Amino acid sequence: MGGLTFMYNDKMCVGIMKDELMCRIDPALHETVIEKVDCRPMYFTKRPMKGYIMIDENGMKSQADFDYWITLALDFNGRAK
Repeated sequence: MGGLTFMYNDKMCVGIMKDELMCRIDPALHETVIEKVDCRPMYFTKRPMKGYIMIDENGMKSQADFDYWITLALDFNGRAK
């Protein structure tokens, strides 16, 4: 993957790739969430991975912004396969 990944409940939850935060979120929220400024889909082998998003440093300037992304990832973690 090329970054540092953090597992929760033995499942990939969040990670750091260069200077971006990667979050694994509910795929049903993917299209809505990537419309936010400073958020984009994660690509693997040149294809977007639904349910995996990248947030640049501007998208997590405040504690509230950071908490929002981490909460999305943790909320989905319990249902992730």
